[in-house]
Amino acid sequence: MAMLWKFMRVAKYSKTALSPKVKVRGIPTHSRRSSSKSAPSDFAASAPSSNTVELLGKSYPQDDYSNVTEKILSKVGKNLHNRKHHPLWLIKEQVKEHFYKHYVGRRGTPLFSVYDGLSPVVTVQQNFDSLLIPQNHASRRKEDNYYLNREHMLRAHTSAHQWDLIHSGLDAFLAVGDVYRRDTIDSTHYPVFHQMEGVRLFSCHELFSNIRDGEGLQLFEQGHRTAHKQECHTMEAVRLVEFNLKQVLTKLMAHIFGDGLQVRWVDCCFPFTHPSFEMEINFQGEWMEVLGCGVMEQQLVNSAGAQDKIGWAFGLGLERLAMILYDIPDIRLFWSEDERFLKQFIGPHIWQKIKFQPLSRYPPLINDISFWLPSEPYCQNDFYDLVRTIGGDLIEKVALVDEFTHPKTKKVSHCYRIVYRHPERTLTQDEVHHIHQAIEESAVRELGVEGRF
Repeated sequence: MAMLWKFMRVAKYSKTALSPKVKVRGIPTHSRRSSSKSAPSDFAASAPSSNTVELLGKSYPQDDYSNVTEKILSKVGKNLHNRKHHPLWLIKEQVKEHFYKHYVGRRGTPLFSVYDGLSPVVTVQQNFDSLLIPQNHASRRKEDNYYLNREHMLRAHTSAHQWDLIHSGLDAFLAVGDVYRRDTIDSTHYPVFHQMEGVRLFSCHELFSNIRDGEGLQLFEQGHRTAHKQECHTMEAVRLVEFNLKQVLTKLMAHIFGDGLQVRWVDCCFPFTHPSFEMEINFQGEWMEVLGCGVMEQQLVNSAGAQDKIGWAFGLGLERLAMILYDIPDIRLFWSEDERFLKQFIGPHIWQKIKFQPLSRYPPLINDISFWLPSEPYCQNDFYDLVRTIGGDLIEKVALVDEFTHPKTKKVSHCYRIVYRHPERTLTQDEVHHIHQAIEESAVRELGVEGRF
């Protein structure tokens, strides 16, 4: 498990993100079917000697797309979802048990297989191309992802494994793992989080066998794409797949959160599902999104070798479910090694009712930073990543609180408010001052901004 970031010294942030050679030694996952084993890592930086990154037993040359930081690489292989009694493990096991119990094959064995040890290092082809995500799609941006180089990256979603698992002959599976995205900084966002992917494919017989007079119904047609179906799907097939998907997920949420749960569906747009939806649940009077899902793109299914089937896919965030279920207020706590946090989730069974008891509410220390933006393109996620690299888990939140354009020079100024708060101890103004000063210096040096400190 990763230690919460404790600064004994201020780290230096480099433009290449990594020192010329970084090693992360670990056990790679060789088999998709033997996926219950984690891939632990032993992170260590070595003396500069070559422009490569060694991660989980493999070496990756760096190039102009490499932007993964040592801080992020130190999280690879921690596999919180496989650590017994961890809240993410509890959520994963609850979902697994529900699917094992309620969806059984003809021989009495679980219909869904589970893969929770797949390597988080994937190719760009796996993460985007196999899912039919266009080359110019915003989700591919370097500013939003962690790239090892132009060909390899840390997966941005567990959907990166859809094509491979379908191609291996599976038509019902759950894939669980850590995913990596450059994002904003607050109590609900973290650059590493955990997802569960679900996929179910149906043959014509499986989909229509329980439908009266269903013998004459077909999965495919030569029609037109609309907001409600793909051009190759019959409306009857789409409606049944959509109904099955929503029924499966509604039952899952009710099983986790109990009876009386309010659920609503919101139309959305995912590149690899159509039509697609987001599920929101009503929690303490507020609607919260917990997952995205939809009817799988038939071109994806066909290319993976399942041309005679139609299916659905969903992706849910384990942290989001655990924060709601256990009332955990800060996403950084999932990485805590504090026994006061971890012991709260040890119980006789995975369904034990648990309400998180705060360790203590330590006071925040708030500092602002203002600077003029450079003339070249500026990305806020670059600044957020810089702040995380230097401040680590001492940073609770970063918010843009003011934006000003000079009336004569037309230069743009940003003012960010940085909230420092350690979830396990009281910070001193002195240690925060040193970190904040390092952020100021690094922003000028690495992002090309002009300080207004």
